[in-house]
Amino acid sequence: MARPYADLLFTGGPVFTAGGGPATSVAVRDGRILAAGNDLRDLTGPSTEVVDLAGRLLLPGFQDAHVHAVMGGVELNQCDLTETTDLDEYLRRVAAYAEAHPGDGWIVGGGWSMETFPGGVPAKELLDRIVPGRPVFLANRDHHGAWVNSRALELAGITADTPDPAHGRIDRAADGTPAGGLQEGAMELVTPLLPEVTTADRIAALRRAQRLLHSLGVTAWQDAMVCATNGYPEVSDAYLAAASEGWLTASVVGALWWDRDRGAEQIPELLAHRERLTVGRLRCDSVKLMLDGVAENFTAAMTRPYRDACGCATTNRGLSFIDPARLPGYVTELDGHGFQVHFHALGDRAVRDGLDAVAAARAANGFRDTRPHLAHLQVVHPDDVPRFRRLGATANLQAYWAAHEPQMDDLTIPFLDPALVDRQYPFGDLWRAGAHLAAGSDWPVSTPDPIQAIHVAVNRIHHGEDDEPFLPEQRLDLATALTAYTAGSAWVNRLDDTGTIRPGNRADLVVLDRDPFAAPPEEIAETRVALTYIDGKRVHPV
Repeated sequence: MARPYADLLFTGGPVFTAGGGPATSVAVRDGRILAAGNDLRDLTGPSTEVVDLAGRLLLPGFQDAHVHAVMGGVELNQCDLTETTDLDEYLRRVAAYAEAHPGDGWIVGGGWSMETFPGGVPAKELLDRIVPGRPVFLANRDHHGAWVNSRALELAGITADTPDPAHGRIDRAADGTPAGGLQEGAMELVTPLLPEVTTADRIAALRRAQRLLHSLGVTAWQDAMVCATNGYPEVSDAYLAAASEGWLTASVVGALWWDRDRGAEQIPELLAHRERLTVGRLRCDSVKLMLDGVAENFTAAMTRPYRDACGCATTNRGLSFIDPARLPGYVTELDGHGFQVHFHALGDRAVRDGLDAVAAARAANGFRDTRPHLAHLQVVHPDDVPRFRRLGATANLQAYWAAHEPQMDDLTIPFLDPALVDRQYPFGDLWRAGAHLAAGSDWPVSTPDPIQAIHVAVNRIHHGEDDEPFLPEQRLDLATALTAYTAGSAWVNRLDDTGTIRPGNRADLVVLDRDPFAAPPEEIAETRVALTYIDGKRVHPV
């Protein structure tokens, strides 16, 4: 009996199947991969669309295992300070935004880099000179701190007498007056005053974000902050609208936010959210637990104390946002309900706390197919590297950060205990130890472009920079990095019929504009996405 004809046939170029076996042609029918092999001309019928790869690489769609898509879309429409570290340019953009939005009251946006300011602390006076009468709130690029002006501090009632909140810090001048920077939980002193971002705003932001991510070859993602509290924005209404109305073309897993000010009593609410927010292409069966902060503001939880500006040890080992003694119980209960746990774990003490919690859940519940993952992993203790494989915990890599840049060289390395410096972003060690690797961007913290992150994973240097590679022994090869961003993230997202090119899987596919395997590794970042398909239908370009 003759085989059915394909609706779509890719041929004439290399195919990276991410574990699906060798192939040079791929046939698609009814949104699924019909066949992958070397000669599929017999599947070509009168209505078959043939895509000539012309030597370009075909691969599974990228999947981002840790992103904030709605937030990224919102920020594209606010005062955008990304893509530069120049102070004069920041001030020019703030002034231009203020002029273009004279009636908005507050000026809100972000994306600035700590490296621009001495000690990473921005001064309120810089903004006061530009917009003296309007309050300003600008989140930094990692969203763990904000730059505010005097008017914002005044409206929030923040003075020299205001104590630091339990999970944050008010940056201060020598006399104790607020300097203009708010770290971690201190942002919550201002965020309730900010103008509301409406449901319509968030829906428009998701539409814009989805177009952008598809243009970068991303066909599925896990949003790491859904139903958020603790001062973070809520985005579930946009996802619910997109899924219910049928215009969510990506497959999205929502990681429900764990309120760090509460305990296990919130789990029934998470169960209700999971049921309410599982619609169409949206599934919300992951829970995000933010264990610590970031190294640049000394809130990432470390096993050794931070150093001061003189290189002397302090008493500060960072913050644990969730009590490590209670965390194993929370994770065990979540695991028992079938939730995946998704940890923000940046310092090595936070990584250990997360792994300890997974170990407790495994001991209590057995090895359930819940696929826990730990994101960021800036510092990992060598003793904990082999535990990822033993516990079945995925290492979720934000590879773009694993490079020399001022934020690393000026604001991190000098303040870490020397024993921790060479333990940063140990991707190679994790891979050699057999850990399952996934990958994500954390956009809008950094670029949403998987190719740029893969370039750093392979080269340990940003494209176009002349720095030395950062801990080059932790490089990944190109095939491993691509697999992490495709099959690896598909595993984390529990989208088991995606991530690899094999018959029966969904035809979520990307055509690059070249074959990066055929060029030197230092040219990976020059690659662009030419075509993106979801279920065999082209979503970029449209």
